[in-house]
Amino acid sequence: MDARRDEDGPEPAPEIRADLVRPPLFSRRRPQVKLSPINARRWASFKANRRGYWSLVIFLVLFVVTLFAELIANDRPLIVRYRGETLFPVLVNYPESKFGGFLAVTDYRDPVNIQEIEANGWMLWPPIRFSYDTINKDYPNRVDADGRCFVERDGVKQQGGLGYPAPPQWAARAPLCEAPPDQMARYMAIGNWNWLGLDNQGRDVLARVIYGFRISVLFGLILTLLSSAVGVAAGAVQGYYGGWLDLLMQRFLEIWGNIPTLYVLIIIAAVLVPGFWTLLLVLLAFQWTCLGGGVRAECLRARNFEYVRAARALGLSDRTIMWKHVLPNAAVATLTFMPFQLSGSITTLTSLDFLGLGLPPGSPSLGELLLQGKGDLGAPWLGMSAFFSIAIMLSLLIFIFEGVRDALDPRKTFA
Repeated sequence: MDARRDEDGPEPAPEIRADLVRPPLFSRRRPQVKLSPINARRWASFKANRRGYWSLVIFLVLFVVTLFAELIANDRPLIVRYRGETLFPVLVNYPESKFGGFLAVTDYRDPVNIQEIEANGWMLWPPIRFSYDTINKDYPNRVDADGRCFVERDGVKQQGGLGYPAPPQWAARAPLCEAPPDQMARYMAIGNWNWLGLDNQGRDVLARVIYGFRISVLFGLILTLLSSAVGVAAGAVQGYYGGWLDLLMQRFLEIWGNIPTLYVLIIIAAVLVPGFWTLLLVLLAFQWTCLGGGVRAECLRARNFEYVRAARALGLSDRTIMWKHVLPNAAVATLTFMPFQLSGSITTLTSLDFLGLGLPPGSPSLGELLLQGKGDLGAPWLGMSAFFSIAIMLSLLIFIFEGVRDALDPRKTFA
């Protein structure tokens, strides 16, 4: 047997299938999103618009940062190490009895609680130690124009000075009033700085701007997406089928569109407490009609195209024809109006907050900051903070959608 094996030569090595061989861990390719040639050309066209591309990058950075506002501006520590136990106050509400107190809610800015925790552990604070509703009780007040910190009223000595709203530490000119050393130390700590000052209730303006930016963008995006989906669907059905359906919906939209939205909100505010979802549903009921007219016109024009007739003759369903062959013709017209609709949604929320018909009192609102700036002209940091926040937000959105509109323009995509 051995001689015969030597005559035949060595046995061939078994074949190894290439699809079963796994490459080394660090040489594996990451899964990549493959774009179709048309979408790749659109993406290249959007990146060529430098203003729109960098506006998208800046906006995404700001939006992602504000999404985690609780980790940036909060009056609770991120991590607390107390007597060998690791706690996460930013995620869990611990009672004050956990730290030797008796209250149901722990005030981590209370000097007594701070001393107790630091004596038995440590705390890791966020960069800004204020939430949107935190009152800065460590503010020692500033002397008024007469150089006084206290005034006498009916023979009783009361605290005077400038009070709230208070300018930021880096822009204040009036000297501080006398205060205990520990209070002054807490007020001058970097984490306790009010970079944009305090509002008329002693709340940090920067924290309210961060939370207000997030709620404004989320409100505008949700309202725009929902109203666009309803409006595009209604306009597509109306334009594709035409006839009596088109006529009846046109008469309905004429009546529905002339209902004053502000009066409806005033009536609802008299019955219900305005909230985020209440405002969203009310504005959605009236704003979905904005895109219906443009989509209807495109569908009326596209339903008689040759390829649409061919698709109908081949037996495709109406839903497939509208989705794949009719609605792409209305994409440019729809995206042309969407930036105005998104900007209008954000501006509407700001205006309603300014009028007192928006979010509940105390909510982080840019409109409320504008109202405070209007009521107190001696505190320009209030109105300027809200104005520049809204202006930057709307400008970035306009530049982004301008680039998206140009990228989806078939005259540039197929040139």
